[in-house]
Amino acid sequence: MKSVGLARAGRLAAVVGLVVAAGAGLAACGSDAEGKGGDETFVGADKVCGGLFDASLAKKVEAVTTDSEFFASGTGGRDKVVEALTDGYESGRSWATGADLCELSPKGGGAGDGAALKFSMYAPQDVKDLRTAPGTVSYTMGKRSEARATGASLYLECVSPQLKGSEAQPLRIYGGFTVGESDAPDTPETRDANLEILHTGALSVVKELGCEDNAGLPETPDLTPK
Repeated sequence: MKSVGLARAGRLAAVVGLVVAAGAGLAACGSDAEGKGGDETFVGADKVCGGLFDASLAKKVEAVTTDSEFFASGTGGRDKVVEALTDGYESGRSWATGADLCELSPKGGGAGDGAALKFSMYAPQDVKDLRTAPGTVSYTMGKRSEARATGASLYLECVSPQLKGSEAQPLRIYGGFTVGESDAPDTPETRDANLEILHTGALSVVKELGCEDNAGLPETPDLTPK
């Protein structure tokens, strides 16, 4: 009987040991999960949108949006933009809806707050429509470029080996940067920053599309007003 009792005690100790070990393991896993799940929900402009903006431009993003923290994950992305533009071009239509490259949703913001970079395919007559919002300034970059206190717009033409027939009929790309609620002043510095932000997004898109001569975009933005 004594040997049986010892055997039972041994088995009980082993079970207790397994439970303790399992509990420790779960605790460790929980700690690790918390670490992964505890990744920053809000980040600065230098980390949002897949690190699209370098440190210098990130400061300008924060200046024009008057926000310093944004949701780390946003909708859209370069692949979705390229897919939308390619599909639009191959459809044969004169224009096509596009996709968001990046959404800048601020911490504590509501509907209409924040900013966004969007790209679509514009119709030929759009670039000839000279109507603009008050306070808009035209620039020399691209086929047409404009900036205002609340954003910027850019028209480009892309010839790419990825787009069959684009040598004769280039892909028409419209890029827009829009800012929602913001206390940024209506100054040349704000307008230039908006166009510079848009240029960075547009350059990443045309490079991904393989556009010849980057669709006419310089590596550094040309902020010369007309």
